[in-house]
Amino acid sequence: MEQVIPGSGSKAEQRQDTYTLEAWQQAGKWFSYDGHAIFSRMAGMGEPLVLLHGFPTASWDWNRIWPMLASSYQLLSLDMLGFGFSDKPRDYAYSIEDQTDLVQGWVEGLGLTSVHLLAHDYGSTVVQELLARDQDGALPFRVESVCLLNGGLFPEVHNPLFIQKVLKSPLGGLISRGLTRSAFERNFRRLFGDRNPPMQQDMEDFWHLLTYNNGRGILHQLIQFMEERRCHRNRWVGALRNASQPMRLITGTADPVSGSAMARRYRELIPAPDVVSLRNVGHYPHFESPWDVFSAYRDFRASLGD
Repeated sequence: MEQVIPGSGSKAEQRQDTYTLEAWQQAGKWFSYDGHAIFSRMAGMGEPLVLLHGFPTASWDWNRIWPMLASSYQLLSLDMLGFGFSDKPRDYAYSIEDQTDLVQGWVEGLGLTSVHLLAHDYGSTVVQELLARDQDGALPFRVESVCLLNGGLFPEVHNPLFIQKVLKSPLGGLISRGLTRSAFERNFRRLFGDRNPPMQQDMEDFWHLLTYNNGRGILHQLIQFMEERRCHRNRWVGALRNASQPMRLITGTADPVSGSAMARRYRELIPAPDVVSLRNVGHYPHFESPWDVFSAYRDFRASLGD
């Protein structure tokens, strides 16, 4: 199934009912994972919906769609280790497997027996590992449905920015520690579509999340997930191909990293692919065009009889 939606809504409409970064942080709670503090947010009532963020940002990415979703679902989100307001230890072996352990333990610790998943970018790779564990019979809760936004699901068509390639290289440590705000903004803005680019306050907030707890110093460690995607390609792509759960991909087609090419590959490899394409929208569709993403997600859940 294929749907194409032109990006809609003015900047004012896209930014209504949003949180300031300070308010987002104040409404959160922390819990401990392996001795490290993890920031989390929960709100709403209904079936549990876990929202997983991308690289190099945090759960705050969801703030524009949060009020819409909270009216129908019990929302659960967190800043994964090394991201946002969570701890960012320097001497740590960051990996998708470890982040999946974090998410799995958190859901299990909350006593949830089933969840729906909505994920972006880095978080989508965590979902792929969760699905693989589910297929291995190693997941202590049910995954009822999966909705994915832009992300590197298939490493063979992933097109990282030059700065991402350099961060992953042997020079990554130097680049990470020396990253300036202007260099970050210049590269980060390339990920967005023309219709609703981030405002200056948005860029200040993204930079604050990145540098909080000296986060610049570990970017080269976090970005090794791109190599993990290549090494575990068969397991993680197989998890998508073999998933028994209903799945939908909502993709911003103006994304230069994982947009149209990734969606085409998804249609090629996934049985009976359900894809919603958002024109003029980039790598962060839930931030750039929250109403369109909410509408596509609401329709997806309605198709399940929810």
